[in-house]
Amino acid sequence: MAYSHTNSKGTTYFLHTKKSMTSTGKERTLFYFSKELKENEALNEVPAGYEVAEMKTGMLVLKKVGEKVEVPS
Repeated sequence: MAYSHTNSKGTTYFLHTKKSMTSTGKERTLFYFSKELKENEALNEVPAGYEVAEMKTGMLVLKKVGEKVEVPS
């Protein structure tokens, strides 16, 4: 079962991950929330060391535990 989270506006999002290459050739793991469930990219739980935070706009983000999320003005 994929991890889902409902924001304050009542919209449910599913947590996904994707691997990508940086311009220097290093592999980077990206985490993102989507309204649609993508079975091959969905995660079952929040990764260790991360927590779900909600921006003022209702957008969900993952942040590392202990970091402050900066909200653009």
